Amino acid sequence: MAKPRSLYSGFTKQRISFITLAVDDVARSRAFYADGLGWKPIFENDEVFMRPVGQHLMLSLSSIEEFTAEIGHAPTTGIASLTLAHNCKTEAEVDSVLELAASIGAETSPALRREWGGYSGYFSDPDGFRWEIAMNSGPTGDYALP
Repeated sequence: MAKPRSLYSGFTKQRISFITLAVDDVARSRAFYADGLGWKPIFENDEVFMRPVGQHLMLSLSSIEEFTAEIGHAPTTGIASLTLAHNCKTEAEVDSVLELAASIGAETSPALRREWGGYSGYFSDPDGFRWEIAMNSGPTGDYALP
């Protein structure tokens, strides 16, 4: 039996290049991410805010209208069944990021030592997207941070 050929074999590397979040109000989200967290965009207009968040990885905040027009379907409502994560080198850095998020109005949960050996807490952005702020130990932490 022949081995199945990967769709991507031979012509591109597998990767995630963009994470796009549909937001109610791009200006409000811009204020949260750029003015509050200090994340400066490399592209923005009234409908989109784009910011590098890793090597060859962009976070894009798109108005719900633009998002719907682009993909052809309106996003679902309610709590998104995903989290985004920002890794830190120390527990103190985790606490500092969570304190910053709380200071700009984010709903936060305190960081805890986790069964898997790390330390993490969460905050929600203005549209309810949950961010895990974590310090991972071992190979996962080594891989996630340069």
